[in-house]
Amino acid sequence: MNNLKFFTVDDLGASRDGAPLPERLIEGEPQFKNWDVDSSSDEKVRTGVWETTPGTYRSIKGGTWEFCYILSGLSELTEDGKQPVLVRPGDAFVMKPDFTGVWRCIETTRKIWVVYI
Repeated sequence: MNNLKFFTVDDLGASRDGAPLPERLIEGEPQFKNWDVDSSSDEKVRTGVWETTPGTYRSIKGGTWEFCYILSGLSELTEDGKQPVLVRPGDAFVMKPDFTGVWRCIETTRKIWVVYI
């Protein structure tokens, strides 16, 4: 069994494309690309790369923990009731379960993500 998974963020293959749910869209027409890299056998831990184009939408995590590492771009995250925070390349953060807020993509943003469901 191979316990290392190497990948290059510039050669991820075909993406799953999407957009915010209509009821979560605030402004613009952000488009998502998502590349699944790996997952645990029970699918509770998953990792991949995600990208969004400019626009603003509601972000609701539900019961999911998500670690994020920004690779490129510029976005602003505003947790409900908190001050906005700019995230840019090299920034890392965790969105804890029950996070609700607004993701405003200013420049197309790409991140590595790891989720625990």
